[in-house]
Amino acid sequence: MATEDMVQAGTRTGTGAPAGGDTPQATGTGTGTRTRDLRQLITYALVGGSGVLLDLGAFLLLYNVAGLHEQVANVLSTSLGITNNFVLNALFTFGRRDRLLLRYLRFYAVGLTGIALTFVLLAVFSRGLGIDPNLVKAGSLPLVLVFQFALNRKWSFA
Repeated sequence: MATEDMVQAGTRTGTGAPAGGDTPQATGTGTGTRTRDLRQLITYALVGGSGVLLDLGAFLLLYNVAGLHEQVANVLSTSLGITNNFVLNALFTFGRRDRLLLRYLRFYAVGLTGIALTFVLLAVFSRGLGIDPNLVKAGSLPLVLVFQFALNRKWSFA
C-alpha cells in the first residue's frame, strides 16, 4: 500500500510525471520546489548584484562627476539598474518572455517603490542627519533588493 501511495503522489501533477523533472510534490513545498526556488533566488541575487553595481556606479558618476542633484542622480541610476535587471531576470531568472511590455511596466512599478524608498532614506539620512549621500545610497540597496524580489516574483513574473 505504501508503494501505491507513493505512485499516486507522483501523479498529482495531472500528467503522470513530475513537473519540470523535479521530485513530485503534492503541496509545492518539497525538495524539488525548494531546489528550484533556491536556484531562482541565487540567480536573482546575481542579476541584482549586476544591477546594484550598475546603479551605484551610475549614481557615483552622475552625482560626483556630473554634479547632478542626488535625487535626480538616484532616479536615473536606479532606472538604468531596473532596466538591466528586467532584461536579465526575464532571460535567466524567471524564464518568462511573454507579455514583455506588461511585465516591464510591472517590474518598473516595483522599481519605483525602490526609488521611493531610497528617496525617503536619502531625505532622512542625508538631508536630515547629514550622512554622505553615497553611503546612504549604498546602504539602501540591500533593503530595496529584498523588498523588490518579493514583489517581482509574486507580481511581475507570476
